[in-house]
Amino acid sequence: MPSRRAIPSLERLLERPALVALAHRYGRDTVLGAARRAADAFRAVASETPGTGGASAPDGVEAVSEWLERHVAHDLAARLHTSLRPAINATGVIVHTNLGRAPLAPDALAALVRVGAGYSNLEYDLAAGARGHRHVHAEALVTQLTGADAALVVNNNAAAVLLVLAALGNGREVIVSRGELVEIGGGFRVPDVCAQSGATLREVGTTNRTRVADYAAAISDRTAVLLRVHPSNFRIEGFTERPPIEELAALARQFSLPLVEDLGSGWLGLADETPVDCLSEEPSVSASLGAGADLVTFSGDKLLGGPQAGIIAGRRDLIDRVRRHPLMRAVRADKLVYAALEATLALWAQPAERTRIPVHRMLTMGIDEIERRARALVAGLAGVTGVRAQILDGASTIGGGSAPGSTLPTKLIAISVDGLSASALEARLRAGDPPVVARIVDELVVLDLRTVESPEDTTIGTVVLNAANRT
Repeated sequence: MPSRRAIPSLERLLERPALVALAHRYGRDTVLGAARRAADAFRAVASETPGTGGASAPDGVEAVSEWLERHVAHDLAARLHTSLRPAINATGVIVHTNLGRAPLAPDALAALVRVGAGYSNLEYDLAAGARGHRHVHAEALVTQLTGADAALVVNNNAAAVLLVLAALGNGREVIVSRGELVEIGGGFRVPDVCAQSGATLREVGTTNRTRVADYAAAISDRTAVLLRVHPSNFRIEGFTERPPIEELAALARQFSLPLVEDLGSGWLGLADETPVDCLSEEPSVSASLGAGADLVTFSGDKLLGGPQAGIIAGRRDLIDRVRRHPLMRAVRADKLVYAALEATLALWAQPAERTRIPVHRMLTMGIDEIERRARALVAGLAGVTGVRAQILDGASTIGGGSAPGSTLPTKLIAISVDGLSASALEARLRAGDPPVVARIVDELVVLDLRTVESPEDTTIGTVVLNAANRT
């Protein structure tokens, strides 16, 4: 059994050239902590009964020192390794919340680097040579695209809703339909957000049917806001009723109340936009504002295809009230969000450039293109021993709470490997470099190239082969 006396003192260990180099890189205290953990690990190994691991431990001062060096290096690498990694989304879910939602356009990435690499005019008025306001950034583009009088950017749509209700409804009542009190991913509940704003929620109607008369009957001198909420990730069908936004807007005007609509998904609904069948019933920002909504809140990282952000658009007097609220500082966006968002909005403002936005490209991608790429990938796997790949009809989904229940026709690549269950193969793909996230359908691993950038097709083939050949 190796002797614990072979462990050198920590001072002597830290004098060895390899650890001196590590200390120069990470700092002496960090390396010292790793050395202590390494010594503890060696003592545990050395005390094991031979045949259970102890026999493999080295003996002698030099051999033990080398063992400790390797352990320290591995310890530091593991502890300082960043956990956030790029992955390939082959699920066919376009706005995949768990995989970071919208991939950014090259223009947005370039803007991140350009603005983030140095100083910027985030809160500096270059023309006046004096302090400015960050709120001016992106506002002109949002108003141009939506027809709003003014706009405001915060760090996500939940923050946008919270801020609006805090600024307009604190200490008073917000009227909302029971059928719109939704919960979306991560436990986000509309009633909870309303409670945190300081407003009191006044529910009207029933789960499946709410009429304008229900809102009108609930209005009192305590009423501050009429709130309309996108149903997000579910759909009620059958015996249902929901008042058109035009009728709610008329009621709001009658009582001089603001009508706020939380759209969530951020579909702009531009007149010159390429039609997307599965979004034909998705409410749009421009349509809501045009129908009389006073403020609309929506996400920057869903159907808009930009960075995580919440956007508030609508009447300038209301935007000014929201902007002045103390909570604004807690939820404001930083320079990187503004940089990526402005670049994305600039692409939306140029019809010919919208295909540069990945989410837009995926939404409008034809099935012929997907099938052509799928056939090329399947051909690349042909002849590989133990690997079978075939093309099947399938459906992509939008995700992110947008257009619930809607699908896009697609072509799936179904893959199986001899000796591996579908769950085992799927796990190996997730463990690849880079990870490939797929789905399992009818005990087959399936890949949907709608959500894969075309240059990644070859990478997927390599990851599949590595998964099949791993022992």
